[in-house]
Amino acid sequence: MKDDKIDRRSMLKGTMALGAAASMAQFAMPALAQGETLVPFSDMPEDYSRGPALPGGTHFQDTRQISDFYSANEDFYVVQHYGQPQVDVNNFRLKVTGLVDNEREFSLADLQGMSQTSIDAGFECGGNRGPGLFQGLIGNANWRGVSLKTVLDLCGVKPEGEEIVFFGADVGSELIRETDVEQAFARSLSVEDAMRDENMLALEMNGEPLPLFHGKPLRLLVPGYYGVSNVKWLSQIHVQDRRFMSRFMGRDYVTLKKEVVGGQERWVENSVTKIQLKSAITRVTSMGGTHKISGFVLNDGTPLRSVEVKIDNGQWQRAELDPRATQYSWKLFNMDWNASSGDHTMVSRVTDINGNVQVTMDEMPEKISRWENYAQFPRTITI
Repeated sequence: MKDDKIDRRSMLKGTMALGAAASMAQFAMPALAQGETLVPFSDMPEDYSRGPALPGGTHFQDTRQISDFYSANEDFYVVQHYGQPQVDVNNFRLKVTGLVDNEREFSLADLQGMSQTSIDAGFECGGNRGPGLFQGLIGNANWRGVSLKTVLDLCGVKPEGEEIVFFGADVGSELIRETDVEQAFARSLSVEDAMRDENMLALEMNGEPLPLFHGKPLRLLVPGYYGVSNVKWLSQIHVQDRRFMSRFMGRDYVTLKKEVVGGQERWVENSVTKIQLKSAITRVTSMGGTHKISGFVLNDGTPLRSVEVKIDNGQWQRAELDPRATQYSWKLFNMDWNASSGDHTMVSRVTDINGNVQVTMDEMPEKISRWENYAQFPRTITI
C-alpha cells in the first residue's frame, strides 16, 4: 500500500472528526459542553494537578480532563526507567540477531518503506492505581508502523527459537550481587506471543512521528499488554532458546500473589504482561440539573458484555460505551445520573463476554507488589 505522501496527521484528524459526528447522537463527547461544569470528587485534594512531562520523569494524566477518544501525545502518560536517550535518527539501525536464518539491520528508511499498518491501542502502566494517581498512568492513541511479524518473517526465526527479547536504547547501571552492571531496558515475549498479527514496530503516534518521550524513533507496541511491554527507543530484537531474565522480567514488574496450584495454596510470581479486566470512574459533570458519570475500561482485548455503575447501595445500572472503541483501545463510558443532594459513593464494574466480572478489592488475590491494580475503584462526591 503506497500512501507515504498522504498527510497522516490531517487524515487522522479527519477520521476523528467523522467518528465524532457519527457518534454524537449515541454518545456525548468527553469534552465539557457549553454550560457543563466539573463536579469535584471529595476523595481528591482540591489542589490536585499535574505538570508537563519532563525528561527522565513520570507523567500522568488528570483523568478528569480526558477530552477526546485519543490522548494528545503530550498528555499520554510517560514512565522512564533509565532516563531519556537521544537516538541519532540518521544513523539509526534496528538489529535483529540470534536464532534467525538471517541476522539483519534495518534503517529507519527501510522500515518506513515497508507496508504500514495502524491500530488504536490504549494501555496503562502496570503500577497504575486509584489512590494518589487516580488512574492517571494511562493513555489511548492511534499507532502506525510495521507489523512485527513482517520483520521477524524477513529474518526467519529458527525452530529452536523460544523467546524474543526487545532491547531499548535506554541504559542504566544496576547493583546486582554487589556488582555494578550496565543494563539496557528490555522485555521479552515467547515466539508465539510475538507473532501475533496486531504487534507492531510503531513509527507514528496520532498521525505524527513518534515523539521523543514515547520512544523516538521506534517502539514496540503489544496491544492488550501493560505499558512496560511496549519497549521504547527499540534498538535490538534478539531470538534465543531460553527464558530471558532481567530486572524488568525477573525482578521488577513481577507480581507476587497467592494462588491455588493443583489444590495447594502457593505464592506465585508472574511477570506483568496482559492487562487485567478493569474499569474506573474518572469524573462527574453537571449541566441543567442533570449529572453525568464518565470513566474508562481497559483489558486485554477480550470483547466486553457490559459496564455498570452503582450509586451508594442501589442497583447496578448499565452505562453506555463509546461506539468508537475498538478491540485494544480504551473504552470510554458514561451514564446520566439524577443526583440527590448529599454525600454519595459510586463505583463501576465491567464484565467481559466470557462472564468474567471486575473484582472488588476484597476479591483481589492476596499479593505483595504494587503491580496490577485492577479492583473496582469506589469514588466519593458531594452534591
